[in-house]
Amino acid sequence: MPHVLSLNVGSRVEFDQADIGHTGIGKRAVTGPVDVRAPGPRGVGGSGVAGDHISDKRHHGGDDQAVYAYAREDLDEWAVELGRDLRPGLFGENLTTVGVDVCGALIGERWRIGGLLLQATGPRVPCRTFAGVMEERGWVKKFTQRGLPGTYFRVLEPGTITAGDEITIEHRPDHDVTIALAFRALTLEAELLPGLLAAGDDLPDDLRRRVERRVERAAFDPA
Repeated sequence: MPHVLSLNVGSRVEFDQADIGHTGIGKRAVTGPVDVRAPGPRGVGGSGVAGDHISDKRHHGGDDQAVYAYAREDLDEWAVELGRDLRPGLFGENLTTVGVDVCGALIGERWRIGGLLLQATGPRVPCRTFAGVMEERGWVKKFTQRGLPGTYFRVLEPGTITAGDEITIEHRPDHDVTIALAFRALTLEAELLPGLLAAGDDLPDDLRRRVERRVERAAFDPA
């Protein structure tokens, strides 16, 4: 049964390798219940998960990045490659899941967790802070090449989450733009960018503008 294996929140900690000198990326498991709601636009709102700290609100958090999920199965793949245990929350995920294809989710896909309704908005793109937390040489490159980014969600209906809650996929849009595909397009395979527009209204406005700008630049500079 697809479910939330671990519910994770982060506190502010000082961290020299973060661009602004502190971070909330290193999350720890809590049992819950924890309130989840739309936090507001980026730059103003942080995490949608109560008690979870977002330091760099310019680049992280806000309505389209209210909740971040990563699959335990994908963490286990990384654990084998890196040769060490990876606890839930280490990747900065709020939800460590079991039994659901997080990176195969479609942009616009809706997950029901109790009374909470989430909608997939896009992939996580690794940053310098994440690399510093992992303490792995070439981590950003490794993470990008593996293509298992995890998924950001917006909150359509607020609610509470408890570790162990069942996950039900309530809606899958009528397109084939997955989180994994979007990640590849945004990082290593720019030729895939035009295809992301097939997600239509499911594509968040900020991501749509980013894709359109890059497609337009490529049209003027095909080399």
